[in-house]
Amino acid sequence: MNAFDVFSLVFCSSGLFFFFAGTVGLIRFPDTLSRLHALTKADNLGLGLIIIGLIPHLSSLLDVFRLLLVWLLIIFSSAACSYLIASQVIRDKSINTKSLLKFKKKSETNDEPSNSL
Repeated sequence: MNAFDVFSLVFCSSGLFFFFAGTVGLIRFPDTLSRLHALTKADNLGLGLIIIGLIPHLSSLLDVFRLLLVWLLIIFSSAACSYLIASQVIRDKSINTKSLLKFKKKSETNDEPSNSL
């Protein structure tokens, strides 16, 4: 077992740990927004660590670029899907929105333009 294998083993194992942690968060957290947060953050980090672990075993820089491009596309699509799901959850009022409304009211008062010159 050489240094590349040890490097890959450490990073791929760490990635699997984050995938497992995201899955546990998906199962254990009480509401949809918490589940989304746990799943998207942990899965994106886990995939990144696995890709970093695979890089030493690739034969060309083109393959490295392809893997990094796949990771980037997954990050962006995960963010977009999470946004759509969270928007729908908030629209359906299937969560307690009191804390969200307090934040919204506070930010609206700060964003209003003043009429004084």
